[in-house]
Amino acid sequence: MEILTGVFESHDQAIDAVQKLRTLGLTDKQIGLVTPEGKWPEGGVRVPVTDTEDSGMGQAMGAAVGGAMGAAGGATLGLAAASLLVPGVGPVVALGVVGAVLMGASGAAVGAVVGDTFEETLGEGIPHEDIYLYEDALRQGKSVVVAYPDDDTPTDSVQQVMTSSGALSTDKLRDQWWANVRDDEFVHYQNSGRDFTADELSYRRGFEAAHHPECRGKSYSRAEQILKSRYSDAEIDAAFRSGYDRGLTHQTTLAENR
Repeated sequence: MEILTGVFESHDQAIDAVQKLRTLGLTDKQIGLVTPEGKWPEGGVRVPVTDTEDSGMGQAMGAAVGGAMGAAGGATLGLAAASLLVPGVGPVVALGVVGAVLMGASGAAVGAVVGDTFEETLGEGIPHEDIYLYEDALRQGKSVVVAYPDDDTPTDSVQQVMTSSGALSTDKLRDQWWANVRDDEFVHYQNSGRDFTADELSYRRGFEAAHHPECRGKSYSRAEQILKSRYSDAEIDAAFRSGYDRGLTHQTTLAENR
């Protein structure tokens, strides 16, 4: 089984994708949608979940979303919704069990529990290395749809639904994200007396690495073993380390600004 995600420029596109996924036979428990709170329609049913406690936050959100499923008849598409504050993103609305798990992977609701088996199965599937892209998409007002098809639903069919509804490719999201920060990084690197054009690939690799959930908030020395397990010695050069330090600062600044 595989987790499939789609990022959409508009909330309407995301809703269209959810509707099409349901025609494939996916149930509410196999579909999640995370959207900026401002995109959520007035009158939509929400289950408020605070972000004030770190311990047990995932369990609280999992219980709220899972327990309200089917009871919140006014929720769009039959999905109960939980509102929460995602560090570095702001207020979002997570719909459905899979939406809760996605936010769990981002660190906003670590360990969302909606039945142990379901949690354990989903835990391996969320593409953690791309979480920062989903967070950036939400900051930009985009919406994220997550699908968890079973063995009876071909993943190709789910992917076709995402694409037909306007989902952006991961490569495009990654390029958009980098384009939004590149100019500032160019100036910073050039001012340090180094050649950004020559070192951009390695610098960007380090910048992105700092946003991985396993490395967030960790200095290079604290994350060194994690990084060495993911990159070769040749890849972790001076430009990579410089990019990592700047990525760490960028990620911290985003959280503080929110």
